[in-house]
Amino acid sequence: MNQKRVERNLMKQKPYPLEEFFGAIISPFERFLRQTTSGGIILVVMTICTLLIANSPWGQEFHHFWERPVGITFDSWILALSLREWINEGLMALFFLVVGLELKREILVGELSSFQNAILPVAGAIGGMIMPAFIYVFFNPGGPEATGWAIPTATDIAFAVGILVLLSRRIPRNLVIFLMALAIADDLGAVLMIALFYTQAINLTLLEIAGGLLLVLIFLNRGGIRHVLPYAVIGIFLWLALLKSGIHATVAGIILALMIPTRPSNTPLQFDMRIRELKQAFLATTLSEDCSDHPLSNHSMAAIAEEVEGAAKAVQSPLQRLEHTLSPWVTFVVIPLFAAANVGIRFPTLNIVQMMVHPVTLGVIIGLVPGKFIGITGMSWLAVKAGIAQLPSGVRWCHLLGAAWLGGIGFTMALFVSQLAFAGDQTLLEAAKLGILISSVIAISIGLVWLLLATKTRYVQSGNCPIDFLSG
Repeated sequence: MNQKRVERNLMKQKPYPLEEFFGAIISPFERFLRQTTSGGIILVVMTICTLLIANSPWGQEFHHFWERPVGITFDSWILALSLREWINEGLMALFFLVVGLELKREILVGELSSFQNAILPVAGAIGGMIMPAFIYVFFNPGGPEATGWAIPTATDIAFAVGILVLLSRRIPRNLVIFLMALAIADDLGAVLMIALFYTQAINLTLLEIAGGLLLVLIFLNRGGIRHVLPYAVIGIFLWLALLKSGIHATVAGIILALMIPTRPSNTPLQFDMRIRELKQAFLATTLSEDCSDHPLSNHSMAAIAEEVEGAAKAVQSPLQRLEHTLSPWVTFVVIPLFAAANVGIRFPTLNIVQMMVHPVTLGVIIGLVPGKFIGITGMSWLAVKAGIAQLPSGVRWCHLLGAAWLGGIGFTMALFVSQLAFAGDQTLLEAAKLGILISSVIAISIGLVWLLLATKTRYVQSGNCPIDFLSG
């Protein structure tokens, strides 16, 4: 009897025809979404669509749509923001939460976990922030334009790394890791600049409340609370406190990320032992005489399956689980929505020639493209020459310089900072957006061509790189 039951259970269940048909349709989309480059592709498509709509007969309605107020009321308490503000202040907090989780992971176990590994990307990030800022200030030394000095200091990690992944078969993997670590360090610098230089008048009472909530998060972390829910609830109140305190609310995302625990509840050995026990229990249930083959009536099997799921969660770091859960939402929902709400430049209303030579536009373009390139390359070279850093294994200077060009893709972070810098001046904001779009296209084009030339077969086979004189 048990033998027949085993044979019946081992028989492959015949799939339904419609299920196979649906799987054949949906599988290409699933494969696309799993690719590292998919987020960048969707962002490009959303940007193009937004620009087309903004410059169509419906452009004015499109602009007003994002200005539509949406509020939450509770008794006499009201929180009202425009749709654009909900995205920039609210959803982007999730973006910074994921950035913070990535940063914490890199510091603990990644490329930033040791001084030897971290010094090169950190040095490159510092140079890539200082030089663009100096160039921007050179073009905009005073007046309201000067407040945009931080715009060209940012690097869009998704775009830059996505471009490198397109060339993954031709470039060293360590180059991708270098640029990712550099972009994460760059994002940390951007967050610090937002917190320090783009803060409104401070409400000390609400800031004290935010400090108290931070202490609660620290208590939860040190107390060994590994369930994400308490952190999420406190994080929402922290976001509200910072929103009303005058400090940009997205900083709450970074703070919350740093408080998420990294240690799992169970060790790998405990997980292995528990899975063995559950496997034996599941097999015994399967072979029992009163076992039903129908999943809805077999409560024992369902209970064991839930315990397996719980054991799998217990061996994962809360940080790892949260990052895995939020990353797709941020990549495929938050960032495209941010682009849709903020990229829409109406070209018919602009004097393109005049805007192209506007000091803000020039400062952003020259700061992001040659500025980033010179800053990243220069500081990296100084760090290597000083003997405190070395090029990653397999990476040549010609590779690093190509990555430095890609560092000029500011896009998401640059747009975000421009919204803070020029919130009250539409003309300066449009000039900054135009500069960000143009510089991103230039940086992508130069970076791609540079790396394609640098990885030509004859250079790889000969072991010579046209610009490896930097190592001399």
